[in-house]
Amino acid sequence: MKLATLDLGTHTIAARQEADGYVPVPGFPDVAAVLADPAGLEKARGASGGEIPTAESTLLRPITRPGKVFCIGLNYRNHILEVGMELPTHPTVFTKFAESLADPFADVEAPAEDEKLDWEGELVLVIGKSGRRIPAEEAHEYIAGYTVGNDFSMRGYQMRTEEWVQGKMWEASSAIGPVLVTADEFDPAQARITTRLNGEVKQDDSTGDLVFGPADLVAYLSTIITLNPGDLVFTGTPGGVGMASQTWMKSGDEISVEITGIGEVRNRIV
Repeated sequence: MKLATLDLGTHTIAARQEADGYVPVPGFPDVAAVLADPAGLEKARGASGGEIPTAESTLLRPITRPGKVFCIGLNYRNHILEVGMELPTHPTVFTKFAESLADPFADVEAPAEDEKLDWEGELVLVIGKSGRRIPAEEAHEYIAGYTVGNDFSMRGYQMRTEEWVQGKMWEASSAIGPVLVTADEFDPAQARITTRLNGEVKQDDSTGDLVFGPADLVAYLSTIITLNPGDLVFTGTPGGVGMASQTWMKSGDEISVEITGIGEVRNRIV
């Protein structure tokens, strides 16, 4: 099942994606609200009624105000080798905030303060129920589903210090979407992730190349803090980022990230 958050102008709604449109899920303003209700996914599966045509739908990010946004650095084997580092023994964790996120097809501002604007296509997992100290063998029960993300990075700010967060949390920069695909319909070990800059492929890899997979990350992060429905985990980016070739995005560029089985986020730099 694919779930989306739609902007209807006067209000937002959660909806189930079908072939030609979206079926509203009554009583839920966004996908996060569906996940917060223990019976929400069942209600979404059973929703019926008139579809909103795709052409008339304005898609927002599925989770509009996550409580927590975790990001994992250096988690694809080929990307780690690309930057000349050894495989990690523990995940590298940093954070974003709800204000850091952007809608799947929104324009993204190239900040005047940092010309080194980079792309990082990522698989994003979405937590479906609360848990603390979750064993890895049970972690799949806590993952509601997956979406696409682009961890926009302001490399100049990122490299000012050994702490990365100041280059990662810029406002309205990191797009997610266009939908959440429930975990029962998506295999994170089999998907293809492709990033294109102005149509040219920059990243192309299998999400199966992750050093720490979704279950490992849920177990690790829940050791540190309670995970709640709607929390997001950006799982890392494959090789091919702009920093490796000193190629940066600029105003007028279009960047897209596509994951098979989920869809694509596509953003214009302004």
